[in-house]
Amino acid sequence: MKRRVALAGLFLLASSPSLAASRPRYGGEVRVAHAGPPEVGEPALADTPLEATLLGLLSRPLCTASTQEAPRPALARALTRPTPQVLKVTLPNGAAASALARAWTRLSSTEGASPYRALLYPLRGEGRSISASGSTLELALAFPWPDLERALCHPALSAPVSSSPLGPFGAAGRGALEANLGWPQGRPYLDRLLLTATDERGLSRMWSARQVQVEMGVPAETGPVSGTPLHATYLAFSPRRLPADFRQAVESAIDREDLTRLFVRSPAVPMPHLLPPALMSQAARPRPVAPATAPARTVTLLYDSALEDQRAVAERIQVKLHERGYTVALEPLSRAALRARWARGDFELMLHALLLPPVPGPALAVVLDAGGRKDLLGVELPPIGLLQDASARDARARERALAVAPSVPLVPLYAQGLGVRVAPEVDGLEMDAQGLPMLDGLFLAPAEATATGGRP
Repeated sequence: MKRRVALAGLFLLASSPSLAASRPRYGGEVRVAHAGPPEVGEPALADTPLEATLLGLLSRPLCTASTQEAPRPALARALTRPTPQVLKVTLPNGAAASALARAWTRLSSTEGASPYRALLYPLRGEGRSISASGSTLELALAFPWPDLERALCHPALSAPVSSSPLGPFGAAGRGALEANLGWPQGRPYLDRLLLTATDERGLSRMWSARQVQVEMGVPAETGPVSGTPLHATYLAFSPRRLPADFRQAVESAIDREDLTRLFVRSPAVPMPHLLPPALMSQAARPRPVAPATAPARTVTLLYDSALEDQRAVAERIQVKLHERGYTVALEPLSRAALRARWARGDFELMLHALLLPPVPGPALAVVLDAGGRKDLLGVELPPIGLLQDASARDARARERALAVAPSVPLVPLYAQGLGVRVAPEVDGLEMDAQGLPMLDGLFLAPAEATATGGRP
């Protein structure tokens, strides 16, 4: 890891000016603007890429996701398997272990029901009774699931933000974050981050005026670094309340290419299958013909009031379904209210956006639960978990995603990533496999390295 290399080479850097000019150094502050909320709350609800990034500054999951290699510990000090169906998690202290155990238990409870509970489904009792023993969590599996470690890296499985630092930074006043010197993986290079929440116009204005050095949530047209698009949006529908040909009506009316290009903030890609293009190839699907004319119906479409894209997409769906005989009333809700309605099954139509894991098996689990087919988890996951080779598991999950799609009441629409813009004097930006920028790796480049640089 870069920070460990930097620590090991401090003496060398001090004695070699040419090396010191090209290596990271500790200290300084960076001004960051973003198009998200001023604060983030419940991890299972802070699940846009931008919100998950902000959450990860203050509270980090056990590990950092990887698509191919074993995940790297983050909050956890170690992840080990004493037996194939037991995962032992060693945490920095008992407080961190207890906080995670409480968060995961709540995620699987009726009160905090969330589609991300599917990430814990392979555990005995589905994660409803996890307890900590000192600074250790011992997780017993109900069936073989080699992808458990990769699933536990998901941001929704972080502990809620608290006064005890569980991330690389800690709160230090309004909009200010200071480096957590006790972070298990080594303190961040920077001393502090200064955060400003604004809108897209504010981002453009602040960048032009050189008031910030990092911006998150910028459109792809501005040439930013973009994370993998894993924030997937679906049109969920209730089969009990809608005609059997409703899916055909939607698929015949909606052009995903136009929807994504005209109504969705970039970076974004159309998504015709249950899993986004980053997780499975998206073979072209012919649009079906419109179903036979039926009596006019009035339905209500719920959407997330915090996401401007969802409002635009909901209005477009309203127009297109009117051509199929549906009068669509739109109802914006907070994300908490939206998920509560989902958990009760109290909706006709709903735009449901999820931050999917970068691994097909765990991603399929989340999508099945989100689509109201939790009953399929016990059917689909165990055969995938029996495959020891990661590539074989991923391939099997993709095959099953195609096979079960007609029985899952979700119409996939599009997937989005996070655009990040960085000034020349800031270096070290990396995106993890989840598609999130790792801001704890940022550092200020030496002045001579940026003397001739300019804004992108």
